[in-house]
Amino acid sequence: MRYSHKLSDAVHILAYVEIYHDDDLSSMAIAQSVESNPGLVRRLMAALRAAGLLATQRGTATPEITRDPADISLLDIYRAVETDDHLLHIDDKTNPQCIVGGNIQDTLREAYATVQTAAETQMATITLASLIADIRQREQQKTQS
Repeated sequence: MRYSHKLSDAVHILAYVEIYHDDDLSSMAIAQSVESNPGLVRRLMAALRAAGLLATQRGTATPEITRDPADISLLDIYRAVETDDHLLHIDDKTNPQCIVGGNIQDTLREAYATVQTAAETQMATITLASLIADIRQREQQKTQS
């Protein structure tokens, strides 16, 4: 099974832009922090820009978050970068002649819809500002140890 890291990497990019706003904000510098490649960073930044969460200018390494991080939710970021808006996926290739195989999709669709709604409700309460504050607090604890 392949997992998407788009949300994690997008949050990483936005936190990096906020924390290092006076430093090198090139896609290369950000990619080193993400441990990815600059092309991936640029693609995620383009999605964040299209969603109105990030402002960039072609030819300059000066991205800026467009709103106060307290006004950007994890759900906003998720919707900006994830093309498949479902957290959980159903195997549609099952045996329709079997009691389980013939009914599992509809059963799971209802259950997964409940999980999706709950997850999105929680994601809406988590702000970029709270995530950045947690990053800063963890770094401060490291330096005090």
